[in-house]
Amino acid sequence: MIHLLPRLSKRFSLCVVLMLPLSLVETVADSFRIGVIADCQYCSDPGAGKRKYALSEKKLQACIDHLNTMDLAYVVHLGDFIDRDFESFDVVGPIYKQLKMPHYHVLGNHDFSVADSLKSKVPETMGLTSRYYDFVLDGWRFVVLDGNDVSFHAYPEGSDGQRAAEKYYEDHNLDAPKWNGALGAEQMAWLKETLDQSEEANEKVILYCHFPVFPNDRHNLWNAYEVVSLLSGYDCVVAYINGHNHAGNYAGFGGVHYLTMKGMVDTTETAYSVIELTDEALEVVGYGREEDRIYKLR
Repeated sequence: MIHLLPRLSKRFSLCVVLMLPLSLVETVADSFRIGVIADCQYCSDPGAGKRKYALSEKKLQACIDHLNTMDLAYVVHLGDFIDRDFESFDVVGPIYKQLKMPHYHVLGNHDFSVADSLKSKVPETMGLTSRYYDFVLDGWRFVVLDGNDVSFHAYPEGSDGQRAAEKYYEDHNLDAPKWNGALGAEQMAWLKETLDQSEEANEKVILYCHFPVFPNDRHNLWNAYEVVSLLSGYDCVVAYINGHNHAGNYAGFGGVHYLTMKGMVDTTETAYSVIELTDEALEVVGYGREEDRIYKLR
């Protein structure tokens, strides 16, 4: 049996909200919610074991239908929108575009599992004008990183990008999986500048990337230590949210919450979340295999 329908949300009903003191109602009004999906990873292959690639079409459709019933500020997909084949974008792309609210993409390693001649077209196909970017909403800055910046999979064989990945891997004496990647020097400089601006503007910052950086794990970015060290120096950073490790994960460090969201593609059951952002906490409401939890902000 395919489990596509999400369980009921544990949200307050309207009648309860109307009975709250005015001060609490104002607190609720000041918050907003976002939808988070990780690793849809669709292709036409039925898959074996836990990976049910072809089922992701129906899982994503059910997810989008559900999110469209909610008042969400935006939705973000954390990378690996497809598993392979450029044609897979034609299946899940139109479904994701059905969202009634703004929606964003993060680049994953499997998004580049296409023919070499088509790799450069992947960001544009996913609606991206830049591979990493940021946007601001109600005093929060959301920073979208490209963990494929330095990688073996995002560039054609024999290209400058491929050679740069080989040099980086050798120069840093890495033995990490080659299906991970790193933030390049230019992107790291941009990230520092962006965090400086947020600190000065007294914003709260959430970062999105496909690859985790903490805790230590074989799925992490090649330069995870460098990224965590940078983030730890900014009080404005409250969370780093990623996919890639389909099992999910969590750790807190230096006042930052590091959340790895579970992959939608795994098993016959779906996985996605709605996160409410307030000045005090991140409240995660999970659907399918994803779990409910609350993370207090410093």
